[in-house]
Amino acid sequence: MRTMRKAVLGLLLALASAGCAQDGQRLVSLIVTNGTVVTMDDDRRVIADGAVAINGGEIVGVGTADEVARQFRAADTIRADGQVIAPGLINTHTHAPMVLYRGLADDLALMDWLQKYIFPAEAKTVSPEFVRAGTRLAALEMIRSGTTTFADMYYFEEEIAKETKAAGLRAVLGQTVIQFPVADAKTPQEALNRAGAFIEAYKGDALITPAVAPHAMYTLDASTLTAARDLARRHGVPTLIHLAETRDETKVAQERSSVSPVAYLDSLGFLGEGVLAAHGVWVSDSDIAILKSRGVGVSHNPESNMKLASGTAPVLAYLAAGVPVGLGTDGAASNNDLDMFEAMRVASLLHKLQSGDPRAISAETALEMGTIGGARALGMASQIGSLSVGKRADVILVDMTSARQTPMYNPISHLVYTTHGDDVRTTIVQGRVLMRDRRVLSLDEEAVLREARQWAEKVRTAVN
Repeated sequence: MRTMRKAVLGLLLALASAGCAQDGQRLVSLIVTNGTVVTMDDDRRVIADGAVAINGGEIVGVGTADEVARQFRAADTIRADGQVIAPGLINTHTHAPMVLYRGLADDLALMDWLQKYIFPAEAKTVSPEFVRAGTRLAALEMIRSGTTTFADMYYFEEEIAKETKAAGLRAVLGQTVIQFPVADAKTPQEALNRAGAFIEAYKGDALITPAVAPHAMYTLDASTLTAARDLARRHGVPTLIHLAETRDETKVAQERSSVSPVAYLDSLGFLGEGVLAAHGVWVSDSDIAILKSRGVGVSHNPESNMKLASGTAPVLAYLAAGVPVGLGTDGAASNNDLDMFEAMRVASLLHKLQSGDPRAISAETALEMGTIGGARALGMASQIGSLSVGKRADVILVDMTSARQTPMYNPISHLVYTTHGDDVRTTIVQGRVLMRDRRVLSLDEEAVLREARQWAEKVRTAVN
């Protein structure tokens, strides 16, 4: 009898470990149900009464609430009545710790802003402690506004990685390489060494993709640009770079080699798959053809470009040529926030105005750039960017019941033209609930804000 009991118990344990239930349902870790599912999958399905099943870090089911309920049962269920269930937003260009410089210097052209205010402030205040505090604040803002993946370029990137993982976000993090002495490296070679060590520490991580981030062609010489790109190629990791952001950059390229910034980098053999170019404002048709042929992704940063009067990127031409385009906020020192819903809305409105065509960037196209388009630009479309079976479980729930959101005829239109970051109620990354019903679970919000205010006083003292 005892042997029989052991056999039955063993069978039950085996079934449980296999994720099976006696009624044929599969046991999963989480089901999000009874919301409008905007999948952004290949068919662009919108499921009116839908659900998403998650097991561990992976999406295992997407369909109507009834279909998912028939196939799965969950250890935890989140009801999304009155909400849109959407892919987490992807911010393809940030300098996360620079949230601590938010509003420090406004209403300036880029070079004045950088050289007279930002670079001097960084020289006096950037440290590992500054970077940790800034990253925690940025992570809090992103979780609260529905960003689940971000691409970053800054200093002490290993500190950003630690805080990003602790907060539960996904990120492509680029260790900055720049020609002049900065807080974490006195020489370009030291920066390259740091980048190599950072790659070794995080290569293969579930949430952190390490990258090399040569700052720009105008802040680096040819040999350092080549060395940075070679380092990324050897390790098979992305390369992040500012490219063709301002007229001044085009002048530098002309003085250096009588060609455009894009053509200059191409002449060095720099461009290729795995390169993400931030901004891409001042480019010609031939430049766009080069970027397309080399497989380069572009991060469009409409708010930062507008605020700094840098110009308008030719996004319609990029899309027509088949260049992968994602959206970025840039750092909060030049935006001044990390709200990707605002970035989608501004991108759509800017290009309607600039082209004179109200159909130029539709709501669906803007949402694509904020989700699956950003994933393509980062080379991560097989993992993130849509609610599809087999992809990472990066999901957000957006409340559609407020006065501003009522009535809702088209959820995609509402996500782009109506929604603000604080409409996000729940944020999930890799199957982990980071915020549930507006309560952040992965960070101590009061402590993060208190520390940020303390650092603001230090910055104010240092720059005055």
